[in-house]
Amino acid sequence: MRHGVARFVTGFLALPVALYLFYVVWPFLQAAGYSLTDWGGFSNTQNFVGLDNYVRLFQDELVRMAFWHNVFFLVMLPLVTITLALFLAFLLNVGGRGNRAGIRGVFGSSVYKVIYFFPITLSLVVIAVMWQQVYRADDQGLINGVLMKLGLVDRENPVAFVIDPEPFLGVPAVLWWLLLIAVWSGVGFYMVLFSAAMQSIPKDIYEAALLDGASRVHTFFRVTLPLLRDTVSVAWIYLGFIALDMYALVYVMTPSQGGPNHTSEIFASVISFTAFQRGQYGYACAMAVALAIFTILLAAAQLRITRRERIEF
Repeated sequence: MRHGVARFVTGFLALPVALYLFYVVWPFLQAAGYSLTDWGGFSNTQNFVGLDNYVRLFQDELVRMAFWHNVFFLVMLPLVTITLALFLAFLLNVGGRGNRAGIRGVFGSSVYKVIYFFPITLSLVVIAVMWQQVYRADDQGLINGVLMKLGLVDRENPVAFVIDPEPFLGVPAVLWWLLLIAVWSGVGFYMVLFSAAMQSIPKDIYEAALLDGASRVHTFFRVTLPLLRDTVSVAWIYLGFIALDMYALVYVMTPSQGGPNHTSEIFASVISFTAFQRGQYGYACAMAVALAIFTILLAAAQLRITRRERIEF
């Protein structure tokens, strides 16, 4: 910093920081300001109402329903995705048998990595449109077509998958079908992420464990999983952000963007409905600010809980 380095670095950082403040921080502050008004979005009238919009959040039945739907995704999406991704990554890296004490992936692991990673290269909207054809409630739908060919479903009475409001395990069936799509589209990315982390673990550790008689199950839970704790923690936070969004899937896949009968409503869809159909932008901004604060607190709590001393090899 003695030879003008500080001015040099500041000169390069000034523009990116200014753009970030203008396009990210300032809109958030504007939303926070609008959340304290009764602004309708299409007029200059903005009466200050204080915290009334936030108090209203706790009394809104639709908001409570959407919140619990988001909680369902918040619990199930990271749990299912990370479990499946860890299993696949373990198989593709140390699940095969070879000459080096079995420390290799299953046969064709490099090909499987490409196949599993492929869905992440597609836009989420493209994925949703594709799965629309899978879930179609007629003989043109992939699942219904197969069931009809097998004689398990009557052609005159096909199964309506996504629009089926009947609960399964106390949760609307539509949420389970949306969860399946989210897991399918994201598991490949986290499989590659965990694979990269596993490849950084010295093979000597696996060889020593296997020579001591440890099974593959014990090797996974006693060696692999503890050494991947930081990576799993980051993946859980990313998936938590995705679980609190899910708007694209709900918008494309469900009737009336949250139906049937609000059984697939999430926070993002309620915000959109409140702002653009009800014309209550102030109230919608209060929802958005509450969701942002909840997301930040959740990420901070996750990092705090999983924080530990770094393991050095």
